Amino acid sequence: MIRLLNVEKSFGEQKVLNRLNLTIEDGKITVVIGRSGAGKSVLLKHIIGLLKPEEGEIWVGDKEITHLKSRELNEVRKQFGVLFQEAALFDSMTVGENVAFPLREHTKMSDKEITKQVELLLKEVDLAGVEGKMPSQLSGGMKKRVGLARALALNPQIVLFDEPTTGLDPIMTEAIAELILETRKKFGITAVVISHDIPLTFRIADEIAMLYEGQIIRKAPPKEFSELDVPIIQKFLNAQKLSQPSMDGGEVS
Repeated sequence: MIRLLNVEKSFGEQKVLNRLNLTIEDGKITVVIGRSGAGKSVLLKHIIGLLKPEEGEIWVGDKEITHLKSRELNEVRKQFGVLFQEAALFDSMTVGENVAFPLREHTKMSDKEITKQVELLLKEVDLAGVEGKMPSQLSGGMKKRVGLARALALNPQIVLFDEPTTGLDPIMTEAIAELILETRKKFGITAVVISHDIPLTFRIADEIAMLYEGQIIRKAPPKEFSELDVPIIQKFLNAQKLSQPSMDGGEVS
């Protein structure tokens, strides 16, 4: 579905992606993990064409996107839905208007058809009947769900999730994990998830890839990944386990 070949990207003197190679397989959930500032979100922006690499190729299906013109790139982007880290809802629009936005921009559906589709999408993410609410009236978890409904509006083949559980409590995190799994099951999507949440990663991933010093140093199914004899991977996994809160509110020892 998606292939990145020898991708390089720098900002000034800082090389963020260094001849990076990654294959995202069709119909699977691939979670990319790594330290804060490792370049995970930069990687995501390359996949959707918001950033262009200095070197390398990025393939989405049979299209190499790095040299496409804007119009061609926009056609490729219609295959994608994106759930941004903070949901990125328009504060001045209602929930219904937010979800309807891509339908109004990219389809010729009538107002009646759009209203019905918005109702269906919100029902899919367990938010039936909130069309008239403003984003400011929603909890963090509800905003994520609205963002997902909007991301699914154009029936994408690929959905990108940028830190989908940041700022959420453990119960809401579990709900988002279930939502991602259910979305893949219902819609048959290919999912790319950027995260540093290790429990979430092992809960949802078909494949885990670790980004370190600008490269994907390993990619494997969860069980195999957890057993890799790679010091930086084991250090990262162990550090994340130690930082997880215990049931009584303290740190896991």
